[in-house]
Amino acid sequence: MSFEFKDYQGAKSTLCTGCGHDNVTNHITKAYFEAGVPPYRVAKISGIGCSSKTTAYFIGSAHGFNTIHGRMASVATGAKLANRELEVIGISGDGDTASIGLGGFLHLVRRNLPMVYIVENNGVYGLTKGQFSATADSEMRVKSGERNLFGGLDLCQLAISSGCGFVARSFSGDAKQLIPLIKAAIEHPGTAVIDVISPCITYANHEGSTLSYDYVKEHKVALQELGFILETQSPTADAAPGESFEIALASGKVLRLKKLAHAELDVTDASSALKVLNEASTRHEILTGLIYHNSTRRPLPEALELPEKPLATMGAADLLPTPPQWQEILNAFR
Repeated sequence: MSFEFKDYQGAKSTLCTGCGHDNVTNHITKAYFEAGVPPYRVAKISGIGCSSKTTAYFIGSAHGFNTIHGRMASVATGAKLANRELEVIGISGDGDTASIGLGGFLHLVRRNLPMVYIVENNGVYGLTKGQFSATADSEMRVKSGERNLFGGLDLCQLAISSGCGFVARSFSGDAKQLIPLIKAAIEHPGTAVIDVISPCITYANHEGSTLSYDYVKEHKVALQELGFILETQSPTADAAPGESFEIALASGKVLRLKKLAHAELDVTDASSALKVLNEASTRHEILTGLIYHNSTRRPLPEALELPEKPLATMGAADLLPTPPQWQEILNAFR
């Protein structure tokens, strides 16, 4: 069965005109269309916030679940374990993930649930009048001039430290970079986290905001030029600035990268990635691109030794133990 681009579109957006989240929606739509993922196999899970409304705006015929605040990771885990054939994409915000949902986020990453986890990060709570979120740094100010008192959490650093095998950061306005990253994330066998800087046009797009359109454009440093291709022969892991290298994905497809900045970054080494992120933070740089990749960890369904047949499609004949199995269970309690 072939699908048209319209099959990957959703409802009309009700977000503020100019919101970065709408750009992310457009990039997700195009990435899933180009990746050829059947719409009926996609499960869209979200929490609460402006970002969490965006699941309504792409792949209208997909499964969808808008959870309570901070519980997207838990519901996504249940959905994927119940039906491992689903292609799960979670859309969350910096408030939904980095505050009330932080525990769920870290444990989902630790367990390596196969899914695409996109954080639409603007540093504020857009639905509740623009208060600072946990990702806002200490230099950020609201329109009134009030300065944030606390340092911000770096979700990429947290994801790498928790064992995530695919960690990237991008900018909502950078289709050339973000679309290949989403396509590569779809192919990743475990959790793929993409932290997308997505400016809030209403509450965080003024002078003094470190996540405004102007600030991000002035401080954004692209690590690589990205391209998504079907196959490769001899992938390499690192390269000097200006040289190209390839990351072989588990499906046999390839993310080709041309290094543009930070020669010391080895995207296959967690320590290197954390070091570069930390140093960039002190220089007020916003690094974008693939930051870390490792596809060797077992995804959660394999770690739990789940059967190939989805649990959601099993009947009584699949689930009821046979008499010898019952006897084995009883013997274990003697």
